[in-house]
Amino acid sequence: MDETGRPRRPLRNLSAKLAMLPMILTALVVFVGGTLWTVVHSFTDSKLLPRLDWAGLEQYDRLWSSDRWLVSIENLVIYGVLSLVFSFLIGFVLAALLDQKIRFEDTFRTIFLYPFALSFIVTGLVWQWLLNPDFGIQSVLRDWGWDVTVDPLYDPGIVIYGVLVAGLWQGTGFVMCLMLAGLRGIDEDIWKAARVDGIPKWKTYLFVVLPMMRPVMVTALVIVTAGIVKLYDLIVAQTGGGPGIASEVPAKYVYDFMFRAQNLGQGFAASTMMLVTVAIILIPWAYLEFGGKRR
Repeated sequence: MDETGRPRRPLRNLSAKLAMLPMILTALVVFVGGTLWTVVHSFTDSKLLPRLDWAGLEQYDRLWSSDRWLVSIENLVIYGVLSLVFSFLIGFVLAALLDQKIRFEDTFRTIFLYPFALSFIVTGLVWQWLLNPDFGIQSVLRDWGWDVTVDPLYDPGIVIYGVLVAGLWQGTGFVMCLMLAGLRGIDEDIWKAARVDGIPKWKTYLFVVLPMMRPVMVTALVIVTAGIVKLYDLIVAQTGGGPGIASEVPAKYVYDFMFRAQNLGQGFAASTMMLVTVAIILIPWAYLEFGGKRR
């Protein structure tokens, strides 16, 4: 019996289930199989080619003893936290402004969303030029009389924030569109009831609208987080991981060791740690979201 008291029918929608078999088998072979293969070879001493030459936890010991890996983790945390906070904050504010039925809404929405259509390589190169103190934004400000000389992409202390600016410029418009779709799904009667009760607009947004937009927020969170974890091409185009290792990120660490240093074992260990980090975040969330007691 199911939750409604009706008898279960395991052969229900059999044709649909059979149609899903190729996709399920592909996922099992490509994703699950590839993941297990990577995890197994992270315990080996694989170099140019993968081989089952067991090394125990040696690769992980080298990984967590590497300053480059520790810097990449620190950068990912800084970039990830700030990217989530500012992309959601700016995206929601822009969506709330566009939701006021302003003139030329389509034009503004296109302008804000356009950067998302660009590749991270293009975005990185554009912002590499814009943040250059010799001929970028600072050059224009100096022509206007402002004494500004900051080189964020060549200062190890702030280089990750220069990358963050480029990432926000590209991704905030997409978050704005998701938020705007969520706002457009709010019943107009809720706004009317809030106005009749004399509730300030900011309280309506904070305590009424945002909780109702939970599915949209979760969708945006998953998409943005996935982009943060696999951050690679923006770093390569904008800083190349420099100066030194100041803007290193885990995805670049994995790529460099697997394809440049010809040390597959170390690359597999780093990618496994990235997988473990994602699992630590997603598994508790998935349990709270889909498991537990249903109302």
